[in-house]
Amino acid sequence: MFRRAPFTDADPRPIVCLSANTTWYVVNFRSRLIESLIDQGWRVVVLSPPDRHVEKLAALGAEHVPLTLDNAGTNPLRELGTLWRIRAALSQIGPSVVLTFTPKINIYLSLVARTLGVPVIANISGLGRAFVSGGWIEKVSRALYGVALRWPSTVFFQNEEDRAIFIEAGLVDAARTHRLPGSGVDVDRFSPRPKPQAGPFQFLLVARLLWDKGVGEFVQAARIVKARHPNVEFALAGFLDVDNPSAVPRSAVEEWEREGVIRFLGSFDDMVPVYAQADCVVLPSYYREGVPRSLLEAASMGKPVITTDSVGCRDTVEDGVTGWLVKPRDAKDLAAAMASLLALDSIGLEKKATAARARIERDFDEKLVIDSYHLSLRSVSDQPAVPFKPSWRATSS
Repeated sequence: MFRRAPFTDADPRPIVCLSANTTWYVVNFRSRLIESLIDQGWRVVVLSPPDRHVEKLAALGAEHVPLTLDNAGTNPLRELGTLWRIRAALSQIGPSVVLTFTPKINIYLSLVARTLGVPVIANISGLGRAFVSGGWIEKVSRALYGVALRWPSTVFFQNEEDRAIFIEAGLVDAARTHRLPGSGVDVDRFSPRPKPQAGPFQFLLVARLLWDKGVGEFVQAARIVKARHPNVEFALAGFLDVDNPSAVPRSAVEEWEREGVIRFLGSFDDMVPVYAQADCVVLPSYYREGVPRSLLEAASMGKPVITTDSVGCRDTVEDGVTGWLVKPRDAKDLAAAMASLLALDSIGLEKKATAARARIERDFDEKLVIDSYHLSLRSVSDQPAVPFKPSWRATSS
């Protein structure tokens, strides 16, 4: 059985701790999981760097514990400090089980939880820059994964290629791995609906604005297409000023807007009306993706998708049926796929929309992901617990 909550208050529920590199990630991708955990009798505590989404956790019924984390940091002394802070937080929270997301959190939480005897369920949602960067950073990343992933009872992967890499490299025991359909999609929320405003045909790219996400290729393809279809609109939605070596500078986006080749929409908490206004969602990524959530959400709303024939991205499209797969880093191939879509009549577009929605309902419903988590939680409930002696209580922030 799970240990009971060690807090001094009267709440008897066992605690599940979710941790990721941003609170935004937890709210955006794991809200339904949190609600289902609370419905099943869990007390949910989120350990993550604070941002403006902390209040939304409280609205969901979860509690928040702030964590200072430099997601791109490599200084050994500072990283040891991060490990110490994580250990202090987990010791005080006293969770029955920890659910981890995002690369550094997967490694660090697994390492620390092992020293405390706390079960871990890890989610490898993509390999990230460090794992495929080459040089000493990649070697250290792989070595840390190899040590850290000996502890989790379950390691979820979002695509078979990442899973195969970890297994073949001996970083994780195959028997403890499972594949999830990405992060899943709330098919009730992301459902087909009419375009809210009249306007030109719109190609939309939704992502953190990184060169690795194919933003440059999207702009190049837009120039090619607009030469023949000047009224077609190309829109970008996502976070600018990202702390990442591959970040697209704000000056480049402003220049593209002055040129008239793209329209920058900004970032949104609610993407439903943004997808609804689009006619096709595009992600020409060559980043090492898990399974891009934006493409699943768009397809769930009946939008054709154009993305690259690369790891993670190719899982989102049935080529020629629900959308198109194009060559990575190839703006001309991307422009050709866009032109193919523009050549379809209304019946052809409707067929793409219907097929996209049906595939998401069949293979990527978020309920499949949530059920997998509850099954894994039941599987660790019989593991013996190491007692805690905490002196702190989590608070809703």
